[in-house]
Amino acid sequence: MDAIVKNDKKIENAWALFDWANSVYSLVISTAIFPPYFIKVTREYIPILGKEVSNSALYAFAVTLSYLIIALITPLLSGIADYKGRRKYYLKRFTILGAIACMGLFFFDGEQTLWIGLIGFILATIGHAGSLVFYNAYLPEIVTEDRMDKVSAKGFAWGYIGSVILLIFSLWMIMRPATFGLPEGHLPIKISFLLVGLWWFLFSQVTFKYLPHNKAAGHEGGNIMLKGFQELKTVWVYVRSSFDIKFFLYAFLFFSAGVQTVIFLASAFAEKVLHFETSELILIILLLQLVAILGAYLFAWVSQKLGSKTSLIIMIIIWIGICFAGYFVQSKITFYIIAAGVGTVLGGIQSQARSAYAKLIPQGTLEMTSYFSFLDFMYKMSIILGTLAFGIIDQITGNMRYSILALAIFFVFSLFLLSRVKIRRV
Repeated sequence: MDAIVKNDKKIENAWALFDWANSVYSLVISTAIFPPYFIKVTREYIPILGKEVSNSALYAFAVTLSYLIIALITPLLSGIADYKGRRKYYLKRFTILGAIACMGLFFFDGEQTLWIGLIGFILATIGHAGSLVFYNAYLPEIVTEDRMDKVSAKGFAWGYIGSVILLIFSLWMIMRPATFGLPEGHLPIKISFLLVGLWWFLFSQVTFKYLPHNKAAGHEGGNIMLKGFQELKTVWVYVRSSFDIKFFLYAFLFFSAGVQTVIFLASAFAEKVLHFETSELILIILLLQLVAILGAYLFAWVSQKLGSKTSLIIMIIIWIGICFAGYFVQSKITFYIIAAGVGTVLGGIQSQARSAYAKLIPQGTLEMTSYFSFLDFMYKMSIILGTLAFGIIDQITGNMRYSILALAIFFVFSLFLLSRVKIRRV
């Protein structure tokens, strides 16, 4: 078993590089290119099981199903990963699944291949989301508490930088296909899907090489499935009895529901409601990502000065304003301004949520993956909650603006819950 040395620069960088590797999926596929592409190549209403379903609602429901599946399996796998010391094993398996499924999206080009688009997207999303719980659980084991904010921010920043590089290349290829000997049309977009899968797979190999295996929390023998459930039950008892961890997880559920739903569906909203072209949407996402790099470090600094709780509260208030602005937006220029606001708090709220939760976990525990599985479970439930609500409201009203406005309610709930949590300052 590899020894885990805290604050080792090589290990820290290998950990952060995984953000560089897999963030291209969350940016290029689930945020920038795939949602508007899905809307563009399908009819506004698609017959599903005898019912006409809005294409934007169908996409939202595909996200919901992806996270419902992963929410059911990763808590068990996390317990087993702690008990058997197999965190890196599952990190690899989910990464491979996601990368291959992402490359498979190359073959989705319209309603005749809708099943490829839906299955490929669902499997790739499962691979991406499934890997993150094992990745995040490494943070408290590779760095000391006083460096968690900085290293967590480094991971997000590297992820934004790497994904922006590939997104810029994709934009170039989509806007100037003749430069690459490609015809006008959908082929450059589909090649982007292929490149994301390759990027994700290849760069993650560096992480796999240098990250150590976690120390097993249990001993050989016995029913490993039962051991996994027992470990999760043990951690759940502590979570349930810890007021601060419990209320933080509830607050996280609601603000993450708003944040992640915006990430998944903002570009679909812009394409369907404001009629943005793919190239315009990519420019917006680039703006958002570049601002998010600064935002991640800005709110890491705010956290050091004022504490993680205050930093999160400030960002949640900004998110509430963003939801109301999104409801009233009419012009493309205004949408650009809103996107800049989203970027300011996007990287910060994800980074600070991860490090704030790490500060609430008992120091020295061997069940670190199981603790983070609860954060990850709430993350996945938040996406289920947010995208399901978004899709239902969109399907009922036929207006995505009401879906955006409804997200403000999630942030208001989270603000109330977080106000009751005490997070230690270091």
